[in-house]
Amino acid sequence: QVQLVESGGGLVQAGGSLRLSCAASGRTFSMYTMSWFRQAPGKEREFVAVIKGSGGNANYAPSVNGRFTISRDNAKNTVFLQMNSLKPEDTAVYYCAASQYFSTVPRDYDYWGQGTQVTVSS
Repeated sequence: QVQLVESGGGLVQAGGSLRLSCAASGRTFSMYTMSWFRQAPGKEREFVAVIKGSGGNANYAPSVNGRFTISRDNAKNTVFLQMNSLKPEDTAVYYCAASQYFSTVPRDYDYWGQGTQVTVSS
């Protein structure tokens, strides 16, 4: 069982930055692929970024590639999402999730956090 708690969301102007954190419980954190997804009002949940358990491999959605960076600290059971050059279309609830698979598909993820709101004003 893995419990995930996100933090770091908030209101920011376009062009600004935010850093999201996701703290995980359990002693097997490094075994899990971790991802960030987001969901805007009236839209489906979409993939943002994924990182392998070792932290060696990462992948990004085209819409955030070059602006967002996913990283993890396995010693602290935490995964991060550094978001730069934010745009109004990045506004959404951001969720972290854990999976046994290196996947970008929500159904492959067994554990989810409660989400943190990110709002980007124009």
